Order: sequence, then C-alpha cells, then structure tokens
Amino acid sequence: MAESITLPIHFVGEDRLESAELTAGQIGWAKANGFTGQRGRLLPLPDQNGNLSGYLFGTGTDANRPVFVAGLAGAALGEGQYRLAGDFGDATRAATAFRLGAYRFDQFRQARTAPELELPSDADAAEVGRQVAAATLARDLINTPPNELGPDALDRTIRAFAAERGMSVTAIVGEELVAQNFPLIHAVGRASAEAPRLLDLSWGNPDHPKVTLVGKGVTFDTGGLDIKTAAGMLLMKKDMGGAANVLGLAHTIMDARLPVRLRVLIPIVENAISGSSFRPGDIIRSRAGITVEIGNTDAEGRLILADALALADSEKPDLLLDMATLTGAARAALGPDLPPLYSTDENLARDLVASGLDWEDPLWPMPLWSPYDSMLASKVADTNNAGSGGFAGSVTAALFLRKFVREARNWVHLDIYGWAPEARPGRPVGGTDQAIRAVYGVLRQRYGC
Repeated sequence: MAESITLPIHFVGEDRLESAELTAGQIGWAKANGFTGQRGRLLPLPDQNGNLSGYLFGTGTDANRPVFVAGLAGAALGEGQYRLAGDFGDATRAATAFRLGAYRFDQFRQARTAPELELPSDADAAEVGRQVAAATLARDLINTPPNELGPDALDRTIRAFAAERGMSVTAIVGEELVAQNFPLIHAVGRASAEAPRLLDLSWGNPDHPKVTLVGKGVTFDTGGLDIKTAAGMLLMKKDMGGAANVLGLAHTIMDARLPVRLRVLIPIVENAISGSSFRPGDIIRSRAGITVEIGNTDAEGRLILADALALADSEKPDLLLDMATLTGAARAALGPDLPPLYSTDENLARDLVASGLDWEDPLWPMPLWSPYDSMLASKVADTNNAGSGGFAGSVTAALFLRKFVREARNWVHLDIYGWAPEARPGRPVGGTDQAIRAVYGVLRQRYGC
C-alpha cells in the first residue's frame, strides 16, 4: 500500500504571488493559469514529473477576506491529507474554518470521504476540536429529517448526549406537563402522535455562577390549524435548530470545563394537526400565571419557550439565554446569515457582537422596544401570542418572551435561522450552527480560563 502524502495548501492573497513563499516554477504556473490569489480559487500544483504536489489557494484582498476563508478550501477539496502553508492567519481559526468547511451530511446517501487536515503546530487543538464537534452536532441534528427525529428520537438523542458528558437529566412528558404546570408546552404538542415533553439537564458545581440555556425543540412545524403552505413546510425540520445549537453551545462549555453551573432546558414538541390541536382564540394560562390568547397557532415556538423560561427564571440565573428559529420577520430584516440579538444588558450585547465578528459567527443587536408591547395587547387575556398589524415581528416575539423573564440577572434572546441557503466560508448549504462560537467566546471571557 502506497504511503499517503500530506499535500500543502499554499494560501496566497490577491496580487501577492511574488511575495508568497513559492518557487519560480510555481509562480510561473500560477500566472500561466490566470491565478492571482482570487478568493476561493484552488489551483493544483504539479511537481517536475507532473504529479500533484499541492495546491494554491486564493484568499482575496484584505478587504474581502473573511476570518474563515480557509473554509472554502475545506469545502472544495476531496479525499486526502492536507496541511496549511503560507499566509493563513490565525492557526486555530484557520484550522477550525477548514474542518467546518469540510463538513458533509451523508447519513442518507453514499458517504463521501472528507479531506483531513494536519493541524498547524501553533493551533490550539482542543479549541479546534471543541468548536468543530459543537458545530457538527448542531448541523447533524438540523439536517436529520423529521421522520427520523421526532420528539421521541430527539429525547433519546439528548439523553445520550447528557450521559456521555455526565449530565443529570429529568423529563416531564405528556399529561404530566399539565400536572406540573407547563400548560403552553402541552397545548402546542398535544396534537402529535408523540407526546410533548420538557427535558431538564444540569452539569457543574451548584455553587458556581448559574448559566441556563433554553432551546426551542419543535421537531416539525405544520403551523397547526393556522397551517403553513407546502413551501412553508419544506424546511420545518430545522425548527428544532434552537435546541440543536443550545446543545452545541453546552458541549463547548462542558468540554472547556468552564466553572459554571450549567442548566439546559429543551421543550420538545411537534406542532401537528389533529382533533386535539390548540386553536386560534384559545386562552391558556401559562406557567408564569400570564394568560395568553392564541392569535396564531403558527407562533408556537414562543409559547413553549415561555413556560421553559419561566422555570429557568425562577432560580435567578446569572445568565439566561435562549435560542430559537422563531420568526420569519428576523430573516426579512437581516437575512439568513445574521441572527438578531436581544439582551437586557447592553454591555453583554456589545461583547457578543464583538465575539461573533472575531469568530465569523455574526450577530446583530436589536431593541427590546417597549412601546411595541401594545402590539401584543389582547381584549380578553393578559397578552396575545402574535403581534397585530404585521410590523416588527421579531421585536414583538422578543417582547413576548421578556414577559416571562423577571428574575434573571441577564437575559439574551437569539432569533436564529439555523440554515445556510447558500454556501459561505466554513458553512456548507444546509443545517448550520449559529451563535455557538459567539456566545462561547463571551462565556470563556467571563467565567473561563
């Protein structure tokens, strides 16, 4: 068996061929093939015998070079062993980007062998592994079709995740949700053949600062009786993207052994349609005692989050953070790549934005604009679950959730999309991680080592 060869990938900036660490022959080959360092272009390099000796990889100009440009190389290369060479920047970020770009979801087709990267000597191997594992976990869960990942299967997956990491787990399932005062979770999920539930995971020293994560776990969303169109349902396997990304974030926290008491709450439902579906016009008393008029059964994510947030808030955590694929309005405002960030602490919001830019995981701050609370007014209940008038949909969803957070020292709400409709550096098309690296960076600064 022939010995495998580790091929170098030479990173070259736009119009920087002459200053790159290349031989005269390699520079001549590049010029003959019109290679100038164009961002994302990959050019095979032959040796003197015509055999493949490596690649040139264009990183573009400084102005258009993203932090995770190496992800384009990971996505473009096939099976083989590779190493980074030339001007690839920060070794840890470049290696993370390459491996994230090389992600494949092949569980339901003939598997393609992904390229393997030899880590640069100055890369933080633990950090690279941590971030890639977290993103892969989130992506795999989101990409899994709903017939394979309904409430029961997601429950089993989360229990396995917890067991592997020494987390304690409790579950409240089906009618027990009503008995233990989680009426909104029960109402949304009761029409499904698989029971709704709330999973409660914990890890760490109880005396450490309390960090609580809440993730929306809607395994499929028909819209309920306010049913979505066929086109609107096509991507609804991703409606548990909040739960998937919260699990990825939890992995980074535990893998880094951050000194926090971590709690993870995941309400799991399928928003299905049957004779027991909740209805527009229903009024449901939430765990927090707030009565909610159902203005739209397709605004179900905020309902299950409300009961989970009320439970989380009751122990006054230092930080309470939720992630949810919550509103189309967020995508209309900021597109699929830039999740809106809502926070009760402006300094925390600034730190999260900065961390996201540092780790190619962008977030954009949005206002908790109290005057828009009036859009959630109900004539027959304390609040409506859907804003009136069609304006500020992401803001009013955040304001609805804020009603259920009273005691937490800091609260952050992230209205993520969880899907990459187009490939970007380090993010292939499909289910994607969002906000994991941004939030982890801040948690490590605040609590870490």
